[in-house]
Amino acid sequence: MTVNGWLQIAVFFALVLLTTKPLGKYMARVFEGRRTLLDPILVPVERLLYRMTGVQREDEMRWTEYGGAMLLFSLATMLLTYVIERAQHILPWNPQHLAGVTPALAWNTAVSFTTNTNWQSYVPEQTMSYLTQMLGLATHNFWSAATGIALAVAFIRGIARREMKTLGNFWVDLTRATLWVLLPISIVLALVLVSQGVIQNLRPYATAQILQPQTQTTTGPDGKPATATISTQTIAQGPAASQEAIKMLGTNGGGFFNANSAHPFENPTPFSNLLEMFAIFLIPAGLTATLGEMTGSPRHGWAVFAAMALLWFAGVFTCYWAESQPSPLVHGVEQRASLNQAGGNMEGKEVRFGIANSALFATVTTDASCGAVNSAHDSFTPLGGMVPMVNILLGEIVFGGVGAGLYGMLIFVIISVFIAGLMVGRTPEYLGKKIEAYDVQLAMLYLLIFPLIILCLSAISVLSPGFGLSALTNQGPHGLSEIFYAYTSATGNNGSAFAGLSANTRWYNITLGIAMFFGRFLMIVPMLAVAGNLVTKRRAPASVGTFPVTTPLFTALLTSVILIVGALTFVPALSLGPVLEHLMMHAGQVF
Repeated sequence: MTVNGWLQIAVFFALVLLTTKPLGKYMARVFEGRRTLLDPILVPVERLLYRMTGVQREDEMRWTEYGGAMLLFSLATMLLTYVIERAQHILPWNPQHLAGVTPALAWNTAVSFTTNTNWQSYVPEQTMSYLTQMLGLATHNFWSAATGIALAVAFIRGIARREMKTLGNFWVDLTRATLWVLLPISIVLALVLVSQGVIQNLRPYATAQILQPQTQTTTGPDGKPATATISTQTIAQGPAASQEAIKMLGTNGGGFFNANSAHPFENPTPFSNLLEMFAIFLIPAGLTATLGEMTGSPRHGWAVFAAMALLWFAGVFTCYWAESQPSPLVHGVEQRASLNQAGGNMEGKEVRFGIANSALFATVTTDASCGAVNSAHDSFTPLGGMVPMVNILLGEIVFGGVGAGLYGMLIFVIISVFIAGLMVGRTPEYLGKKIEAYDVQLAMLYLLIFPLIILCLSAISVLSPGFGLSALTNQGPHGLSEIFYAYTSATGNNGSAFAGLSANTRWYNITLGIAMFFGRFLMIVPMLAVAGNLVTKRRAPASVGTFPVTTPLFTALLTSVILIVGALTFVPALSLGPVLEHLMMHAGQVF
């Protein structure tokens, strides 16, 4: 670890901290229907959309109606994407004449982008046409992100309102999240990325002459060795900047190119790298201030922000430290010293980013359910690779996905308040509202769904040689980590991967699609039910026995509950995976 590395990490966090309050207050104005600077431009567009679709802005929804509208929209757009993928060979903007996507892969990808996961078990530049990338995938980057923001705002209304039955209107929240928040910032971000060298065009792929032709030996049709000289290289291009902007801002993560944000056409400079990481945290951090603004308790919003920041710092410190260590398998003082001078473990990392920015990017993207990567998590040290895994296993509530991170964190807030109430022998209260058995039962249901999906599907795959193990390229604890990470990433709607697992098989396309679908929508139901119950309650005045949710003590309790729940659930799997691999590496064995 170096001073330079920590300075770069500090600059990143300072940018997030500086923008949290102004963006949070702006989003509160947007969703409360108050006037903003963009109203003269966007209000006419909003009204036109409502007239075209028959949406009545004043009609508010109960939690069941809100959830039903969200599911209907998600299923309809998922079907649209599936059809586009299957039919891309007969649709325009396909200069490479790519074939239609196979059914299992089309299902996996449609579910992936609908759920904000953006898991990609394919090579994008060899599989998806420009039209599919733009109309099928980039549009979902907006829709799934806007859906997450709308759900978070509905939960906040459940806390802020009293003695009501409705949480707002899903169609209005979806529209305003898209028009007022995602679209303006994405346009600016895309233009800045273009200025850094991120490409944006609709040209066919280019063919370049290789300066030093390579000779390759292959097996011919007759089974005999055949020699071929490779003198050209195909260079993929396309409308990358527009997708890159919303991919980061909406914590989507799906790369236009297979190498994702390690590709120089997606992330060419250290400044673009900083900008992309900043975009990942921008809205999730801002939503904590929105929480404080809409509930009338800004200090509570900052207390939640502080808990997220503590967990983020613990993750980035551990990952940076682990990746800065010399390998125990490199013997000799001189070799260890030279490795230390190089900075530690550079395997799978881009030289233009280095270890500090690779560790920071890995931590940020898995904290925020983004899934974009600028380095290979599979090449991290066992403990360094465990950090992205743990970030997802905690529910990706460390700032988290846009909207999803906040409402996931608020579920933990309810559990924490309940525990605090038990400690003092009083009925728990959260911002003046009584937390009852029904609320806690729903919150626990939300928390139990997540590990149930991950552990069951991982266990089935590990015990299925013909399905789960056939796509595995590594054995031992690292192989277990690759399978476990895949289902963790899918269920957590992250989308990053330990690349040693060849997931483009029928088994993984179907089961990972199931994990993504239920990991998103099955968990939303109890969350909305909690919000629907909270909104009906009256607000009681604070008393001497009320546990304050605006203090450092609350932040410490909340952080402890998150770590304890994660530890109790997943420590056995982590012990058999990255922890065991770390110990065996020091014993001289690698996988």
